[in-house]
Amino acid sequence: MKKFLALFALLFFSRSLFAEVTIDINRGVYSPIPIAIHDFRGQDQTTASLIKSIIKNDLESSGLLRLVDSSAFIQKLQGIEDAPNFANWRLINTQFLLNAEVKSYGDKLTVIYKLYDVLSEGIVVGASLSCSYRGIRQIAHMVSDSVYSYITGEGPYFNARIVYVAEQRHNGRIIKKLAIMDSDGENHKFLTNGTEIVLTPRFSPNTQEITYFAFVDTVNSRGQIRRGVGKVFLFDLATGQHQFVGSFKGMTYAPRFSANGKRLIFSLSDRGSSSIYEIDLCSKDVRRITHSRGAIDTSPCYSPDGDKIVFSSDRGGSQQLYITNADGSNIKRLSFGHGQYATPVWSPRKDWIAFTRMYKGTFYIGVMRPDGSGERMLSSGYLVEGPTWFPNGRGLMFSYQSHSRGKTTIRSIDVTGHNERALLTPHGASDPACSPVIQ
Repeated sequence: MKKFLALFALLFFSRSLFAEVTIDINRGVYSPIPIAIHDFRGQDQTTASLIKSIIKNDLESSGLLRLVDSSAFIQKLQGIEDAPNFANWRLINTQFLLNAEVKSYGDKLTVIYKLYDVLSEGIVVGASLSCSYRGIRQIAHMVSDSVYSYITGEGPYFNARIVYVAEQRHNGRIIKKLAIMDSDGENHKFLTNGTEIVLTPRFSPNTQEITYFAFVDTVNSRGQIRRGVGKVFLFDLATGQHQFVGSFKGMTYAPRFSANGKRLIFSLSDRGSSSIYEIDLCSKDVRRITHSRGAIDTSPCYSPDGDKIVFSSDRGGSQQLYITNADGSNIKRLSFGHGQYATPVWSPRKDWIAFTRMYKGTFYIGVMRPDGSGERMLSSGYLVEGPTWFPNGRGLMFSYQSHSRGKTTIRSIDVTGHNERALLTPHGASDPACSPVIQ
């Protein structure tokens, strides 16, 4: 990122010297790890306090860390060079301590931070990060990612963005716009103006492009208006430009990127059946992947390495999940449960596949292994659907609606089924997708 002037990872000590922290993501019970966040010092105290509040919100929202109440602090550190009295922090049951200082240089600032392991009495993570004032939120998320990743052993995810469909009622109809925000719901902005219906946006692996499906009114050479023509677009976040990819008659599910960002995969219907296709974004060549006469194959998703594709199909009678090689060979059924399975999406770590399940009038968000084992339901409700993974594969987001006329919102949940939270947005929200971590 151009806005960051420097990123120096300093003082990363060998974990063998300190207390090892292990969290098993397959276990349903765990105790959040206590961490104390000291007041950040700075020439611009308002900015220092803002950075601290962002980090606190990030770490607390993870569900894996517990913030120690500052009213319990025995020692007040005077600056980044002030050494902690570790005995005082152990007395208040703190396992980790974070301290930082913010230095200002004109329109630039530098955040220097240190994470201490209170039990082994040493610095385990430290860094100096510099940016312009416009990058304050990103630099705070980077500190959060560094702290979170060291303590939990999980990958980072705070410094990512979320794209979704904003829904707002106007004159009796719902206006749908593409919107984007930071992982904590801040830095919100709209990407389209609501003149067209947009659906299921998806991020490119490079974090700078979004593909989406839209119904657009078109005018032919005779001035006749054709309502709601389905088209696929790419949106470039750097330039703000929309690029038309193609108009595909009978598209039944919006596209997703391949692992290298060079192809899109989607489903098209024809004569009562639906098959999986992919398009090369450079050559615009379209290739058919599945061939099932009379069946509905839809909602495809590549595996992280691009070798496999998971999709839903009624080829066996009911709508279930299937997996195939990327060329359409060796199709195998994954799910065998009651009800209907839809919208599968592969974890970035390739260890889980999330999905929507519908059974006896209730919707569920669930996960299973890529071999079909270990199926678990994480959340349920009147309408919960369209799961998408955080970039570290630790948690999911999905659309949530409590009743038929209720506002659609976005929720997140840990892969263990714990820590379900609502993500605040200015209007109704659906179809979330999370970007990879911004480097």
